[in-house]
Amino acid sequence: MTKEEKTKAYAWAKALCYYAGEDEAFLERFFEMLIASEGVSREFLYYLEHQNFLCDYKVAGYSLVDIMVWQMDHFKAQLDRDRTAMKSNGDKMLLEAFHTMLLMEREPQYYVNLMQTETGTDYVGKYN
Repeated sequence: MTKEEKTKAYAWAKALCYYAGEDEAFLERFFEMLIASEGVSREFLYYLEHQNFLCDYKVAGYSLVDIMVWQMDHFKAQLDRDRTAMKSNGDKMLLEAFHTMLLMEREPQYYVNLMQTETGTDYVGKYN
């Protein structure tokens, strides 16, 4: 990442964290992880520039959009438990997708397992 890209990325990360309700400590941890990851930082900068997903980088076969789809499904499960912090906060959902991908780089199998098992209540027979 160039110095200019880092400056832009940090400003956007700071704004996302603010609107997502995250504190300065989260921002600093997130940004440190972001600049250490060439793949996720490329996706982050692309989204910043185009407001769309590049989906070029994958962890364990999963792209950022795959993570977003899982989060939406996972969110339905969170609604079942009445933990609805992301209910009306798209910035939080987007930030969490990037953060999850960064964490997934470190522990891919853990997140693959979550993505394959934790779902919402939108399919027939879930409670049978």
